[in-house]
Amino acid sequence: MLRSPLLVSLSLAAASLAQQVGDYATEAHPRLPWQECTSGGCTTKSSGSVTLDANWRWVHVTGNYTNCYTGNAWNSTVCTSNSQCASRCALDGANYQETYGITTSGDALTLKFVTQGQNKNVGSRVYLMNSESKYQMFNLLNKEFTFDVDVSKLPCGLNGALYFVQMDEDGGLSKYPGNKAGAKYGTGYCDSQCPRDIKYINGEANVDGWTAHPSDVNAGAGRYGTCCGEMDIWEANSISTAYTPHPCKTENDGGQQRCTGQECNTPDRYGGLCDPDGCDFNPFRQGDRTYYGNGRTVDTTKKMTVVTQFITNNNSTTGTLVEIRRLYVQDGKVIPNSKTNFPGLLDPTDSITEKFCNDQKRAFGDHPSFQIQGGLSHMGRSLSKGHVLVLSIWADYAANMLWLDSTYPVDADPIKPGIARGTCPSNSGNPRTLEIDHPDAQVIFSNIKFGDIGSTYSGTPITLPQVPLPPGARGAV
Repeated sequence: MLRSPLLVSLSLAAASLAQQVGDYATEAHPRLPWQECTSGGCTTKSSGSVTLDANWRWVHVTGNYTNCYTGNAWNSTVCTSNSQCASRCALDGANYQETYGITTSGDALTLKFVTQGQNKNVGSRVYLMNSESKYQMFNLLNKEFTFDVDVSKLPCGLNGALYFVQMDEDGGLSKYPGNKAGAKYGTGYCDSQCPRDIKYINGEANVDGWTAHPSDVNAGAGRYGTCCGEMDIWEANSISTAYTPHPCKTENDGGQQRCTGQECNTPDRYGGLCDPDGCDFNPFRQGDRTYYGNGRTVDTTKKMTVVTQFITNNNSTTGTLVEIRRLYVQDGKVIPNSKTNFPGLLDPTDSITEKFCNDQKRAFGDHPSFQIQGGLSHMGRSLSKGHVLVLSIWADYAANMLWLDSTYPVDADPIKPGIARGTCPSNSGNPRTLEIDHPDAQVIFSNIKFGDIGSTYSGTPITLPQVPLPPGARGAV
């Protein structure tokens, strides 16, 4: 899906990314233990921690306080070329709580939308670490990934996201000589949107062709983007949710690759290395308007447990990915996933399979980029290489998050299947308005578990009632 994270707005600590390491602030990763489970029980990984993405960090000239990037522009005196900027600028440590609103308590991580201290920070993105210098890698095939989440303070237009991307374990430290910071300082990000707002890619700055964003005072776009396979486990607020695989035909079956021009899906959104749309399962978009939200079957006013299972054709970690299942646990009850509810148009399916994706693209009239990029089987090959866990809170300058929680495209008939994605007004989600009206918004992730199918959750199974066809929706074509 669309992703345009909001960056830090600081006077001395401008949001940016560099490859040298500064020494003005000590980098201390907040601890975040998680559990690995088998049928015999779960073991706590007490060494787990998180690191802040480098794009949010202060970058300055090595040895002094001169900014290399301020607002949405590079310091043209310091950064006259991509390689020179990397060699002259230093990436520094982060004050997680005071500057970025990032805190941990036990197994819980809280990400605040706006943090107003000496300066103002908006949004954040962090990665789960295995050690001080390496990301925790996950192979999700024939496994399930489970976590608790509280989205009660996420209104229309915000996204508390948990997802996996095929980043390098060390953040590119060993692969690119210009990168002296590595995973410890949150380098090496990539995703299926091939983002061009990343300021350093592959150990070099993204100065060449950099253009300031017309409405985001902290962001811009350079000549290069950075692509890789992406598995969105959770994109959600209190109104809507979706989970979505995004395959990429980059190097190493979806591994991180720098792109330029059409490789980055520009100008043709569907002509690049990655699938930007994915094959999404959003209960509201699938026709079940009573499943997720305030006081609904999955009640977003309360904490919930989210379980995602990755099924292979031979029930092994080396098999072909054939299905991605979802279920929830809330108040001790195991809640099966919602079923597609467009009788005569889509079968009543409750998981992501190749058939579901083919049927959905046809029924909704969506571009078959998911299939063109290799579908579930190629997504599985990417997952088998190992993915990094990403947790973030963000607002959307590109489309106001309407693709998640409102009518999208806004000029389309909301009665048409696939257009309505949530109950948010089509004029909601403006990031600047959200900063003013909802500065206290936050998401809390906790109780992360990873392990064998069926080993990470418990509860009493329930049966969902049959839901009516959405009012006015056409069930056949």
